[in-house]
Amino acid sequence: MQRRVVIVVFEGFQLLDMAGPADVFALADLMAGADGYQVEVTAVRAGSVTAHNGIATVVSTPLHRVDGPIDTLMVAGGLTTMEFLPDRELVGGIERLAGRSRRITSVCSGALFLAEAGLLDGRRATTHWLIADTLRGRYPRVDVDADPIYVKDGNVWTSAGVTAGVDLALALVAEDHGHRLARDVACGLVVYLHRPGGQSQFSMPMSAFPPRSEPLRELQAFIDANPADDLSVPALARHAGMSERHFSRVFTEQAGMPPGRYVERSRADAARRLLEVTDHPLERVAREAGLGTPETLYRVFHRHWRISPGAYRRRFQAKES
Repeated sequence: MQRRVVIVVFEGFQLLDMAGPADVFALADLMAGADGYQVEVTAVRAGSVTAHNGIATVVSTPLHRVDGPIDTLMVAGGLTTMEFLPDRELVGGIERLAGRSRRITSVCSGALFLAEAGLLDGRRATTHWLIADTLRGRYPRVDVDADPIYVKDGNVWTSAGVTAGVDLALALVAEDHGHRLARDVACGLVVYLHRPGGQSQFSMPMSAFPPRSEPLRELQAFIDANPADDLSVPALARHAGMSERHFSRVFTEQAGMPPGRYVERSRADAARRLLEVTDHPLERVAREAGLGTPETLYRVFHRHWRISPGAYRRRFQAKES
């Protein structure tokens, strides 16, 4: 018997949040035969629903008319998520369908809809790294982890941004049918079955709050521009013209983190840029980024991005044509 998958969309949704998982389920259905999947798309109203990229999807059955048991409920995300969070028809419809679903899932900012419906209370969840702080701030009862590609907590699954919906769908296929079918689907779609690393490897360079004090803003700029210099607390305190204790207190208060942590993050970003734009050996990258040795470079990369420097370079290095 086919497993029924219902995907919820709204005006301005991210098309790949729907289309990526739908294609995973469609190929799994083709390969699994009678035990595959049946995918339906729903929205508050029937008719044409336009994604953010301008491509329209036709919805046959509106949310309030979707009935019967559901195997997997999936809520898409998109740039208009915040606009639709107050829509009680949409959020209430998601909550109603969740009550008849064996498994509840979201892609990207779709996690905000699950949280608004109270479905993530007391659960660990993830979402796109850009809106993790929004999810955390609006819904303090949700344990937000911004790095994983997807998170399973009981029968609720949440995933990171956009293409992570494919990773999520493959994990659902593996749970339903085993590793072999999920692997075959991944091979057919030419994607990773298990993507290495977390989503933080795709995030923009890390930053702290800009300090209110002009001298401390200048000091931040100095740190970022000179990663290989002596950036110890005593050296930075002398540079700022403060005692070490006063400097540490004021920097932490205004930048939102201790100076040592800021220096490590700045050096990690410097190393990341060097890996992207140079062919320097890791020894030189570590030295020029102020990290000293390849061993320290590896530890810092694994701590911040859960990936090795070599793997990061292979994935993101800019190559000349």
